[in-house]
Amino acid sequence: MGSVEKETKVFDSEAASSMVKELRGEFLSGKTRSYEWRVTQLKNILKMSEDREQDIVKALHSDLTKPELESSIYEISMLKNACTLAIKKLKQWMKPEKVKTSLTSFPSSAEIVSEPLGVVLVISPWNYPFLLSIDPVVGALAAGNAVVLKPSEVAPATSSLLAKLVGEYLDNTLIRVVEGAVAETSALLEQKWDKICYTGNGRVGRIVMAAAAKHLTPVLLELGGKCPAVVDSIINLKVAARRIVAGKWGCNSGQTCVAVDYILTTKDVALKLVDALKHELEGFYGKNQLESKDLSRIVNLNHFDRLTKLLDEDKVSGKIVHGGERDKANLKIAPTILLDVPQDSLIMNEEIFGPLLPIFTVEKVESSFDVINSGTKPLAAYLFTDNKKLKEQFVMAVSAGGLVINDTVIHLAVDTLPFGGVQESGMGAYHGKFSFDAFSHKKGVLYRSFAGDAPVRYPPYTKGKLAFMKALMSGSILGVICALIGLSKN
Repeated sequence: MGSVEKETKVFDSEAASSMVKELRGEFLSGKTRSYEWRVTQLKNILKMSEDREQDIVKALHSDLTKPELESSIYEISMLKNACTLAIKKLKQWMKPEKVKTSLTSFPSSAEIVSEPLGVVLVISPWNYPFLLSIDPVVGALAAGNAVVLKPSEVAPATSSLLAKLVGEYLDNTLIRVVEGAVAETSALLEQKWDKICYTGNGRVGRIVMAAAAKHLTPVLLELGGKCPAVVDSIINLKVAARRIVAGKWGCNSGQTCVAVDYILTTKDVALKLVDALKHELEGFYGKNQLESKDLSRIVNLNHFDRLTKLLDEDKVSGKIVHGGERDKANLKIAPTILLDVPQDSLIMNEEIFGPLLPIFTVEKVESSFDVINSGTKPLAAYLFTDNKKLKEQFVMAVSAGGLVINDTVIHLAVDTLPFGGVQESGMGAYHGKFSFDAFSHKKGVLYRSFAGDAPVRYPPYTKGKLAFMKALMSGSILGVICALIGLSKN
């Protein structure tokens, strides 16, 4: 007796086109423009996060063996905070912003109206597969858009759960999840969107941007880069070490776009810093750190092999001063510190995105800024110092998506700061109201009555009219009065 195979529905370009057409039709009905619809979706996301927290934690553990604390705090709680803020501020964000007008348009009034862009695509990564999927969706829904979410296939348990939860909790006439890999993503990228938000690496970011350019679709790209931490001698070494460890290995084993990628410091500080980092690592993760339950695993074999290649390069393998142990069967690499790595090594020229931390030494700490600026602009940069002048130099000299002084990664939790890259680390920003703005069109509106219609703007043109219009455009009331006097004499 032959087996009956279950028919799998293919998601191709035709299916993607049909879905976008449906969503655009629903969007054009005006349903998303109301405060009630938007706030209902946000409240449902909040409810989903609360009701299904343990399911989310289990999915994240399945995909990355992510510790429950990291899942609950860095993914679920941060998403809840984003939702709570949007719910609280939504009426204020939606309200038209009154702005001043000029003498040129007198008498008049003006405002800036935030309107939804339309149908947007969110393509999320595997490293924070819950937070970085739903956080941009919060901004898109708050702004009144229809949304398609494409979660990463590299985190399959979370992807499957997201498809299920969005189906259960949100309005599926306007919010959809498409699962799949390259073929499905390609089918989505062929369509015309009103904005695409992509979080991931620069290689795929270029593919996304090229696809968007065909339709003149704007993009929000959250990419990455090599995020440096500069360590001065004038610091509390213990606190600095703890915060570096937390911002590297305590964030998904370094598989974080804003994790510390490498350290820049002077030779006299380097050895002390290595000892301090070792001490804190042992305190956090024990003597056998490869076995720690508080460290995520590497996401898959491809990334494990990529990181192994960085470690095994001839000019780097002898520079390991801590860690280096690996467990290929369980995709684990122990926290690893390398000292005095060559600047031309692979590990100093590729984004590491893993539990390896090279330390590069410079003659004086100010030289660190030149090293940073010699490469591409990072998504984040960190400085540890109590030197006020050095802080000012760092802020002025270093261009990055965001800067933090005397800590790491914590700026992501500050909703009044934009989160985004610059140049190769990304374009556009979100978080807090910046999320609402990222998915809104700021429409300028000028109101005038039929009163105050000045014949001076209309032909036939005269020298008197020219003098008056010049005075008017300059904004000079005295000039306008003098021009009027001149007109009256003509």
